Amino acid sequence: MPSRTVASEEGLKAEPGAPRKKIFVKTYGCQMNVYDSARMVDVMAPSGYSEVDTPEDADIVILNTCHIREKAADKVYSELGRLRELKKEKSGRGEELLIGVAGCVAQAEGEEIRRRAPVVDLVLGPQTYHRLPEYVARLANGGPGIVETEFPVDDKFGTLPMPEKRKTLARGATAFLTIQEGCDKFCTFCVVPYTRGSEFSRPIARILEEARALVDAGVREITLLGQNVNAWHGVDETGRPATLGRLIRALAQIDGLARLRYTTSHPRDMDEELIAAHRDVPELMPYLHLPVQSGSDRILAAMNRRHDADTYYRIIDRIRAAKPDIALSSDFIVGFPGETEADFEATLGLIRTVGFAQAYSFKYSPRPGTPAATEEDQVPEDVKSERLQRLQALLGEQQLAFNAGCAGRTMPVLFDRRGRGESQLVGRSPYLQSVHIDDAPEHLFGSLVDVVIEEGHRNSLRGRLREEAGVLV
Repeated sequence: MPSRTVASEEGLKAEPGAPRKKIFVKTYGCQMNVYDSARMVDVMAPSGYSEVDTPEDADIVILNTCHIREKAADKVYSELGRLRELKKEKSGRGEELLIGVAGCVAQAEGEEIRRRAPVVDLVLGPQTYHRLPEYVARLANGGPGIVETEFPVDDKFGTLPMPEKRKTLARGATAFLTIQEGCDKFCTFCVVPYTRGSEFSRPIARILEEARALVDAGVREITLLGQNVNAWHGVDETGRPATLGRLIRALAQIDGLARLRYTTSHPRDMDEELIAAHRDVPELMPYLHLPVQSGSDRILAAMNRRHDADTYYRIIDRIRAAKPDIALSSDFIVGFPGETEADFEATLGLIRTVGFAQAYSFKYSPRPGTPAATEEDQVPEDVKSERLQRLQALLGEQQLAFNAGCAGRTMPVLFDRRGRGESQLVGRSPYLQSVHIDDAPEHLFGSLVDVVIEEGHRNSLRGRLREEAGVLV
């Protein structure tokens, strides 16, 4: 069945010559939310909406929320308080402002959002934003406020339009592409299975179609996204499930696509075909984010991670045997219920043994509805803070050492941002480090260029263009 939007089905396309309306989407949290926000803008385009940079200029404001971090809902309600005043101001000028809350907080809170913040017109979960044009039309026709947090049976991605070339060009040389959603792992600390649903993998043909459209618009680097991206098992042209390793090999054949990445992965889904792709596919960058969360087998079991520390070590050994120069990243949770000093020391030991180029670390915070939130053996806040400080100090040492070790090397850098200084460009190394160069010709923006790394700092690298360096892509 050809792709079509709900807007076209419901006759919601803007009339020729009608004034353009404006939409502002504020994104919280993960890369998948960044992707979803862009797709919300895309799906509203046939209804005559264009994107703006501030809520003051908008006819619709959508808060695309994340429920992973602590006090996520509180931040949303605080923002809604500010939007309530903006809506009042606009109403006083005879203007309308529609306010929506989307994403994982919307999924988790549902009707509670409209009860606490009646200013909200629309609440929709992450599986229903493809119906946004339909909901907006119902509200515009005087319909009541809408709360839609069901998991629909239809394929959300199958109804989304291809990204418009003009908008893709404006977003730059790098792009996110969601290939998998949901999670069947049920880690005891995580809300994702409840807010994103069970695992769903997009078909390989649809992913290749979207990737080609992105590359045709100038994208040179694509990051594949999923809650458990390496659990992707989309069907191929024969109707049989394929693996992420096979998908990567297919994507690497697209002319003009220089780089591939993927995130976030689960250790249980690092199969041999994916590891072989790291060895064989030069377009797949030598960087892997593989969350372990803890180095203690006791805590890993309490988290329901379904792997132990030794399993993680053996996976890392296989990956490094296939790709010796790979840089590793991970996630760590400090102060999980019942964590002792010995458990925490096991985590520090794992970090010292593996060695990470970068990592993300957080204090455990209870999420309503998750099993860990009801555990009685909660770790005191001051203990969690002290352990996090020690853990981050060790991770910081490793990150600085890795970056400093890059000095003197020549790396291909994809320039995708403008720096703060005049004539400064910032790009991504193969290892996802930010690379700053001064006196950079503007025409290099969006290009892949060889850079000599001169300095490695904790959070970035500084370099210069290699003499007579040409544009690689």
